[in-house]
Amino acid sequence: MTKINKVLITGITGFVGSHLADYILASFPKVQVLGLARWRSPVGNIKHILDKITLEYGDLTDLPSLLAVISRQRPDAIFHLAAQSYVPYSFNAPVATLNANVIGSCNLLEAVKQLKSAGNYDPVIHICSSSEVYGQVREDEVPIKESNPFRPASPYAVSKVGEDMLAFQYWLSWQIKTIRTRMFTHTGPRRGEVFATSTFARQIAAIEAGLNPPVVKVGNLDSVRTFLDVRDAVKAYWLLVEKCPAGEVYNIGGTETMTVGDMLNKLLKLSKTKGIKVEVDPARLRPSDVTLQIPCIDKFVAATGWQPEIKFDQTLEDLLDYWRDYFRREKP
Repeated sequence: MTKINKVLITGITGFVGSHLADYILASFPKVQVLGLARWRSPVGNIKHILDKITLEYGDLTDLPSLLAVISRQRPDAIFHLAAQSYVPYSFNAPVATLNANVIGSCNLLEAVKQLKSAGNYDPVIHICSSSEVYGQVREDEVPIKESNPFRPASPYAVSKVGEDMLAFQYWLSWQIKTIRTRMFTHTGPRRGEVFATSTFARQIAAIEAGLNPPVVKVGNLDSVRTFLDVRDAVKAYWLLVEKCPAGEVYNIGGTETMTVGDMLNKLLKLSKTKGIKVEVDPARLRPSDVTLQIPCIDKFVAATGWQPEIKFDQTLEDLLDYWRDYFRREKP
């Protein structure tokens, strides 16, 4: 079991990074939490813990800044969560997506490699890949195992294949202690408004606040997803660096499977406004889509004993309440 006294979270100002910081601070108060942030990163997700963490400023596309931060702080574990993570945007900006996710990850690994070769420094590094690497799987391939072929269906997915394989290569070639995860669909409070669960919840909350007409605009509702609460996800990430061996890869995901349309119906039932209509917005449809994502998490459960604890109905209620609170604060 890895002894962890200090962690560095890239992407700490984001959705998962902020929840991971919350979890570590609440569960392991003696662990020092550092966050890597760009100077212009919004801190709304972490404003409630700014006095409990240390923000280090740098950029994944700038190797010297990473070397400076890591050599000065020397964290025992690095959770690499920062990424361009919005799949539709990757079709419009593939180079920016590849630069952030592949080159940025390579710079991080290279910084650790250089510091390791120069002295006694050998951290555990969690590399956050994605279920998107599997692409469109066949029905006889679900639940999806870690051995399933890669069929990336977007520039984002291609970038995550590159990040995933880079982490494996740095382990094979230089014994940099990377552990990879392929996280399936996860959501909860603070989820970015461009993602399906959150954009639906946001629209419903805006309707309830009288700011939008009673119509929810949607994309493809037939895709099948297995949903996980982000607060269960970050517990899994901690167990990963604490218990799992370097060089391995694990699927992580929930146990509640449904179509995106079924998920939307759950949200609509939670709404205080009845009779909300659903309308397909062509702009929300992807050029190529991944419509079947059901994970096999047996390998990770066997390694850590982890199990999801938060029911998806609770996740959706908390997400809807998050956007209700937002419109109570921001309503003109």
